[in-house]
Amino acid sequence: MARPTRCRRICFEPRYGRFAPCGTGETEQVLLTIDEFEAVRLIDREGRTHAQCARQMGVSRTTITEMYERARMKIADCIVNGKTLCISGGNYALCNGPAENCCGMRCIRTDEQAEEQAMTRTEVERMKIAVTYENGDVFPHFGHTEHFKVYEVEDGKVVDAQVVSTEGSGHGALAGLLSGMKVDLLICGGIGAGAQAALADAKIRLYGGVSGRADEAVEAFLAGRLSYDPNVHCDHHKEGHHHGEGHSCGGNGGSCH
Repeated sequence: MARPTRCRRICFEPRYGRFAPCGTGETEQVLLTIDEFEAVRLIDREGRTHAQCARQMGVSRTTITEMYERARMKIADCIVNGKTLCISGGNYALCNGPAENCCGMRCIRTDEQAEEQAMTRTEVERMKIAVTYENGDVFPHFGHTEHFKVYEVEDGKVVDAQVVSTEGSGHGALAGLLSGMKVDLLICGGIGAGAQAALADAKIRLYGGVSGRADEAVEAFLAGRLSYDPNVHCDHHKEGHHHGEGHSCGGNGGSCH
């Protein structure tokens, strides 16, 4: 069952709802939702970290990262291509404190509301990150990894980590293995389309095309500076580590991106 989308808390609605290039008449419109606007405001205007922004908006840090990157792409599209930016809609709720206090995380609430909010923060700040793993490094081929290193994160920090054997599981079973461990996201090197679909079905976020030390990759992700490839794939019909007939990944003759 898909997880319900958590309502995002914002301090106030934007004062201006439309930005258009001068002298061009009507142009194609791009919709920036109000919760995406808030993520950009907090990070770019207020200088908050992704973790601080996540706490203020009451969602997970990975949700903030995705919202922020999506919002920046929309803004860039408007600036570069001369489109009209419209700010409206989204899944959000106004904070119930005065705007001037809300921005400092000092909203006036009843004791019951404060307790509920604290519980919500604890829930969303806990997550599990899995990394394809070999000898301390991100293993480059998802389908052939013999181990995952699984990190438990609370409040943006790693509090526990353990190496887990895949016990020879193949492509299709690996997503189920991760789902059974209640993993929220995966960091890996190359990965095929079928495995990506299985991860998506299991509601596990994917950050592929990553190399280097596993611990450093997780630290970079938590700091909002992980370099990854959103279009990661495995090359086919090359020599190398074979997943099956006609499919290879890596080696001297093929590569994973």
